Amino acid sequence: MRNRTLADLDRVVALGGGHGLGRVMSALSPLGSRLTGIVTTTDNGGSTGRIRRSEGGIAWGDTRNCLNQLITEPSVASAMFEYRFSGNGELSGHNLGNLMLKALDHLSVRPMEAINLLRSLLKVDAWLIPMSEQPVDLQALDHEGHPVYGEVNIDQLTHMPQEMTLSPHVSATREAIEAISQADLILIGPGSFLTSLMPLLLLDDLTQALRRSSASMIYIGNLGKELSVAAAALTLQDKLAMMESKIGRKMIDAVVVSPTVDTSG
Repeated sequence: MRNRTLADLDRVVALGGGHGLGRVMSALSPLGSRLTGIVTTTDNGGSTGRIRRSEGGIAWGDTRNCLNQLITEPSVASAMFEYRFSGNGELSGHNLGNLMLKALDHLSVRPMEAINLLRSLLKVDAWLIPMSEQPVDLQALDHEGHPVYGEVNIDQLTHMPQEMTLSPHVSATREAIEAISQADLILIGPGSFLTSLMPLLLLDDLTQALRRSSASMIYIGNLGKELSVAAAALTLQDKLAMMESKIGRKMIDAVVVSPTVDTSG
């Protein structure tokens, strides 16, 4: 891997959510169909949260953001996909892309089909895979043992939770497992550590796939400060230890972090 470039790689897989994964996917978009993003689907805030409370289903917001970042040919379709409603009505704050994904989800057998239909419409070559095709939320026990439900509330914690789990227990998307098994390089991050990255590592079959993988793995840290007070208190070594504990073995070969981050340890 040391003397290889991205052009030499047949399969690159990026794991994450929020804005971080979208930016990584955008930067690596010249890889085309050799690039796959596996997207966190536990968001319960904003337009996504409102849709989930009303209609159920997986969280579409992070997938929509990745598709936005991967659009290279502006069109009427891309302008519609990026449109956000304003004003004071019921649609205020909703992103049309989220609504389109939800509508296609209703019309499709699987969420993957909805994503692939929009990839085709928007002329996006890279693959996007939801971490699970089943509705799931993030939950935690805070430092005093009290239950905390949902990404939004977990991001408000001022102390690290004792435990984080997914509710209900779900399986990873089949294509996500296959992508990891075929990967030459796996990237994780940047993104909110507790609510964008860790949910992926709470999927048992996904961490099993990572454990079996022979790919090199790189952790990409945030350039800016974590908005989560609890996560902001973690050192780089804390984060690596937590991720590798979930994976079940030492796997992260390299890190890309801000020059101000202490990499000793």
